Amino acid sequence: METLQKACLAVTIIGAINWGLIGLLDFNLVDTIFGVGSLLSRIVYILVGICGLINIGILLSHIETK
Repeated sequence: METLQKACLAVTIIGAINWGLIGLLDFNLVDTIFGVGSLLSRIVYILVGICGLINIGILLSHIETK
């Protein structure tokens, strides 16, 4: 489970960096790499969203155990 947590955290951080670039510079790195509206871009966004949900679950489980 620790490997999944670390992988999800890494993907979430990459997503956060992309959002930071969008907010600061109006530059979408994912769309630049994979193309605007492409299937690969959509897959990346879906993976970031799923990883974010997993991270919420991890956060809540750590709060409950303390």
